[in-house]
Amino acid sequence: MKAIPCLARLYYRASHWPEYLSPVFDLALRLYLANVFFKSGLTKVSNWDSTLYLFNDVYHVPLLPPEVAATMAASAELGLSALLVFGLFGRFAAAGLFILNIVAVISYADLSEAGINQHISWGILLAVLLILSRSYWSMDAWLERYLRIAYKV
Repeated sequence: MKAIPCLARLYYRASHWPEYLSPVFDLALRLYLANVFFKSGLTKVSNWDSTLYLFNDVYHVPLLPPEVAATMAASAELGLSALLVFGLFGRFAAAGLFILNIVAVISYADLSEAGINQHISWGILLAVLLILSRSYWSMDAWLERYLRIAYKV
């Protein structure tokens, strides 16, 4: 009879081991998504005339003039990606890129099924960061600890 409680204790103790990988997984996820969106932003700013052409004639961003939409998209991709890398205002960055991802799908009517699937997977990963991310390896965690100690928040 003692074998079953002993095995149960071992199982539940071992079942928590993957939780120790959470910071590694969170960092890898942030770096992967930041890479995807940062490269897209770099592509936009490296050939601005081409970007403006795309936003004028191919992408149809609702409610915004094409020049404003192009500037906002490039700025968001570059800036929010940098925030993700450092884990600074990480949930804000994930939310911003999540919205940008949705607008990209809505704005480009000729997106292939593979492209839609890719955007869906990025959206799911961004949602994971937005909802579940509490990484110890981030500037947010460092700031939270600092504020808790310095201001007894």
